[in-house]
Amino acid sequence: MQLLTWNNEYSVGVQTLDNQHSVFMDLLNELHAAMESGQAKSRTGTTLRKLLNYTRGHFSAEEAMMASARYPGLAEHRSMHRGLTKHVEDAEARFERGEGAVNSQLLSFLRDWITHHIENSDKAYGPWINKSGVQ
Repeated sequence: MQLLTWNNEYSVGVQTLDNQHSVFMDLLNELHAAMESGQAKSRTGTTLRKLLNYTRGHFSAEEAMMASARYPGLAEHRSMHRGLTKHVEDAEARFERGEGAVNSQLLSFLRDWITHHIENSDKAYGPWINKSGVQ
């Protein structure tokens, strides 16, 4: 069973960013599958690093689009991004130190964060970016 499934309810109206959000969800599903199959320890490090690298790249692309569109909520949005990035960095560091693996608490936090963030914060910038013509 997947943790998250992409659907049009998550669309922010910017295809590039919708595609990236879908990949983010796929990475969370990969972590979830590893945990459920008992392979969390053997796959967690690699998957967490992929998730962290992808998160950084996505946030950078999203923030660049918002900056180009002169989106007024960029500073607040960037702060939210930094918070999640720090959370994933901390989880990855704990794993690297041998202090933990992926657990249902982490996955629930990430699932809830991404869905809430897309539905509330990201959807707010979609019309602004589209109106500005930024691609």
